[in-house]
Amino acid sequence: MEEKLGGRMHKLFLQNRGNVSITGVTDVVSFDESQVILDTDMGLLTLKGKDLHVSRLTIEKGEVDVDGTVDSLAYSSNESIRRAGESMLSRLFK
Repeated sequence: MEEKLGGRMHKLFLQNRGNVSITGVTDVVSFDESQVILDTDMGLLTLKGKDLHVSRLTIEKGEVDVDGTVDSLAYSSNESIRRAGESMLSRLFK
């Protein structure tokens, strides 16, 4: 999937259901070993699976890599999920 929005490109690359590289990420809403929720230029992206780990995170460039076993990927524009989740950066600086 590749789409430009406001000069920024959103791209998702899934390799062997184990490695996911995503660009166009604006924030990490939440993450644990079974679910990662990302705020992207195209809406909220929810990855579900097993042993999920955010291996690389560069918010300045909008890039995230996730390793583990991916069972599903789903986009949504649900604002309640976006507001209910706390960003990873805000959790780091508590």
